[in-house]
Amino acid sequence: MFRPIINSANGETTSETEFHYKQIGNILYSEYSGGNIKYGHLIGLVDRVGNIEMRYHQVNNKGELMTGICSSKPELLTNGKIRLHENWEWTSGDKSKGNSIIEEQ
Repeated sequence: MFRPIINSANGETTSETEFHYKQIGNILYSEYSGGNIKYGHLIGLVDRVGNIEMRYHQVNNKGELMTGICSSKPELLTNGKIRLHENWEWTSGDKSKGNSIIEEQ
C-alpha cells in the first residue's frame, strides 16, 4: 500500500488516500480511494529503469469524474520501501499541473 505524503494544492489525493499497486511485467496498475476520492484507477507502463508513465481516472467526493496523466520516478529508500516522485496534469477540469510524492507504507 502507498499513501501520498506531499501533494500540490490543486490535487485531490491526501494522506488518507490508499493506493494498492500491482505489476505484471512492465504494466503497473492500481485501485485507490480515501480522503477526497471515492474511487480511482490508474494504469501505466514501467520503463527499464523504473520510471512510470500512467493515466488515471477517479470519482471525487463531489461526484465529479476527473482524469489525468502522470510521470513518476521511483526512489528506493534506505528501509527498502519505494517513494514515487510524481509530476501530473489534469486532462479534465482546469487542466492544471502539480507534483506529489507517494510512499510505500
